[in-house]
Amino acid sequence: MKKLNLKDVSQYVEKNIGTFHEKRIQSLDSLKLSQVLKRKNPYLFKAKYVLTAEKIIRGIVDAHISSSEEGIFGDWLEGLAININEKVYGGKKSGILGIDLEFDDDRIRYIVNIKSGPNW
Repeated sequence: MKKLNLKDVSQYVEKNIGTFHEKRIQSLDSLKLSQVLKRKNPYLFKAKYVLTAEKIIRGIVDAHISSSEEGIFGDWLEGLAININEKVYGGKKSGILGIDLEFDDDRIRYIVNIKSGPNW
């Protein structure tokens, strides 16, 4: 095991944080109101006393941003974790479907699935 150089971590973040923000914008660019409205229950808006188009749109956009950011940020953190593991253990992105990371330590092969949220 090698010692982690925090400067390497900072450089990775600086180099790759733009990708996270670009994907957030792409997610909004692909949002189509007509498609979203087909999946919404119009009676729910009335029950919640959401009566203006502005409030409906704001709620839809806020919900979309929140849910898409979770996945986008999780993917970004996965890349960071793999990068750190590569520096410390010589690990790599796994080629196995559903597995994120593979590395060896003390003659033991570790197969890792990386999760960034509370539900793992």
